[in-house]
Amino acid sequence: MNPEGGPSSSGVAGTTDSSAAPKRNSKKPKYSRFSQQELPACKPILTPGWVITAFIFIGVVFIPIGLASLFASERVVEVVDRYDRDCVPANYSNNMLAYIQSAETNKTCTRSLIVPKRMKSPIYIYYQLDNYYQNHRRYVKSRSDKQLRTSAGRSVVSDCQPEAYTANKSIIVPCGLIAWSLFNDTYGFSVNNKVLQVNKKNIAWKSDQEHKFGADVYPENFQSGALIGGAKLNESIPLSQQEDLIVWMRTAALPSFRKLYGKIEVDLELNDKITVLIENNYNTYSFGGKKKLVLSTASWLGGRNDFLGVAYLTVGGLCLFLAISFIFLYVIKPRPLGDPSYLSWNRNPAGQIN
Repeated sequence: MNPEGGPSSSGVAGTTDSSAAPKRNSKKPKYSRFSQQELPACKPILTPGWVITAFIFIGVVFIPIGLASLFASERVVEVVDRYDRDCVPANYSNNMLAYIQSAETNKTCTRSLIVPKRMKSPIYIYYQLDNYYQNHRRYVKSRSDKQLRTSAGRSVVSDCQPEAYTANKSIIVPCGLIAWSLFNDTYGFSVNNKVLQVNKKNIAWKSDQEHKFGADVYPENFQSGALIGGAKLNESIPLSQQEDLIVWMRTAALPSFRKLYGKIEVDLELNDKITVLIENNYNTYSFGGKKKLVLSTASWLGGRNDFLGVAYLTVGGLCLFLAISFIFLYVIKPRPLGDPSYLSWNRNPAGQIN
């Protein structure tokens, strides 16, 4: 019997009610302010003052940055020369592919460039390729990072077809279509009959040299397959020091791109005439590509690029315009904050439902 005179729930003296015992296996989650979303939170109210202040702040910050970016971009001096068509002899003008594929045609071409402004050293030399899709899936996959990184991965060529083996089944190092298509046009520069030395050191990313290309990996059987592609490599120099190859192997994301060829480390004066001796070897004619030689200085922002400055000026100017518009609207037609009369169900006539 329980204290109130009724029988115990178990019917056995001395036992307690099982319903009063805590449920150890309960699936109810433990209470916490985090799980119940009761943590303190900032819930800002966007008053006209806050909105106008934010727009003014963005405009005041972005416009000077945009002006500084445009000014830096305008200080960059660029000389761009497209030479792929002009370097083809007139008798091959209607069959440029035959010209570039023939081993008997003279590939040497001389171009003259005029310096439009004083160019302070270092002057960066780029080759620009247009309509060249280095981002094609099969092209990008045609390489062996293990082979490039260490001599122990020499035989890892499963992704390199059709440039994995020579005709006698010897392994190609470096294998794959990216390395096989290495750019092989060359440039020589002179000003006033004085040869300009081109520094080809430190043109590749240091991280690529140290971590992606091995100091114990040497070219082997390169450009000895059934197909002959671009440039050849010195078999006595390890891949970590083949900087032209390292630059080329960092594939471009867009079909028009520039890659660093070298640096000229002397100043060029206004109206200097640069004579460029070009070896026009690289075949872009079979797919309608373009080749350009680019000489460029650099600013604290890098090369010439007006987009960043224009973007900052556009956003900053738009924010200032909106801030001024909101100020006029707030002054001419003010409205109390949180006025319930603007709610749709308060503005509709009685009996109408949205």
